[in-house]
Amino acid sequence: MLPPERTGLRARLRPVPDGDVHPATQRVLDAAARKGMTLDIRIFPEGTHTAAEAAAAVGAELGQIVKSLVFVAPDDAGGLAPIVCLVSGPNRVDVARLAAITGEPGIRRATAREANDLTGFVIGGIPPIGHSQPVRVVMDPDLGRFREVWAAAGTATAVFPVAPGALRDLANATVAPLTEEPVEEGSDSSASSDAGPGSPSGEPAGSNGSNGSSLGGDPAAHGARA
Repeated sequence: MLPPERTGLRARLRPVPDGDVHPATQRVLDAAARKGMTLDIRIFPEGTHTAAEAAAAVGAELGQIVKSLVFVAPDDAGGLAPIVCLVSGPNRVDVARLAAITGEPGIRRATAREANDLTGFVIGGIPPIGHSQPVRVVMDPDLGRFREVWAAAGTATAVFPVAPGALRDLANATVAPLTEEPVEEGSDSSASSDAGPGSPSGEPAGSNGSNGSSLGGDPAAHGARA
């Protein structure tokens, strides 16, 4: 259980709550329910902007923060196909490795608008599940080092804890080494390039971490605080 004095969390939402649940968070709950899983959603009074802030907020290690980073690759219809990378907090995506894993030589980071249009979620709250269309998901094996990790739940203030194995199953993820050499926790690059829950998924523009927000996509990574 999270110590309230450390997390500042004030509410726990149930999968089918009677209260005021944000529609984006409800989509995450519904997606988990379809897989037979109940999520314990935690709400922040305000969002976090980096993976390091997210880790401090939930009382976890930086590596336990799941950054949901959105990439895109050309599809056969001339459009863009989304690929979501679930990355451990201090790590950064190696685009060349990701291209080899996915078989998509033209893969690149999504812009903030593309990430929103293709997943149905706004940077800063992009979750690993519940997207508006089928999405390929690649998961960082480093997340498996922990008994529990934290992912975004659809908004910049909603997160949920989950076992890495359950996360893999929920997201139908392929586990593959898609990151650069690990960045030391606490380093300037990891703090500035990653976003966490409430910020669970992102890294600033120009970084290979791509668009996540601490947990759900980082606005800065997309060029507009995305």
